[in-house]
Amino acid sequence: MHVEYEVFKAILDSEAIGELIEDLKLELVPSGDKVAAKRFNEGVKSASSFIHNLLERRIHRLPEKHIDYKKKE
Repeated sequence: MHVEYEVFKAILDSEAIGELIEDLKLELVPSGDKVAAKRFNEGVKSASSFIHNLLERRIHRLPEKHIDYKKKE
């Protein structure tokens, strides 16, 4: 679980993810298509929330000395 947490955190914190998303947007959203752009942006937001939720569900399983550790409520 600790490794999964660190991977999810690295994905969300990565500067490269922004570049990757921009590349995907160029590939998936036709120029000037506002509907496709809105769907893309909502999809990115949804995926980010999904990864964040996966990260949050692992916080209580981190080693107690880990800076992000929180006891399960």
